[in-house]
Amino acid sequence: MAFGDYPAEYNPKVHGPYDPARFYGKADVPFGQVKLGELGSWFGRRNKTPNAMVGAVSRAWWRWQHKYVFPKRAGIAPFFQLTVASMTFFYMINYTKLKHHRNYKYH
Repeated sequence: MAFGDYPAEYNPKVHGPYDPARFYGKADVPFGQVKLGELGSWFGRRNKTPNAMVGAVSRAWWRWQHKYVFPKRAGIAPFFQLTVASMTFFYMINYTKLKHHRNYKYH
């Protein structure tokens, strides 16, 4: 699969119009329904290639956009979500510099 191509599992005659937020691969048990004893085999069936990881992130991005950004009366929630995500990300990457500025009661 090259950049910009449809997934190999996508069939327009079966699936209809292409939806980037949908997984077209073989259906499996959802994570919430996996029993603890089956957890290892469930993770073993996952595709762990870089292309699969990028595809999962892309589907999550499209699902987020369909839920919060694309509706006709989208509220202010996506802006707050992006702001909190940005603040958390920049706090994490600057944590090593910030931890030296802690105020201690006793020296």
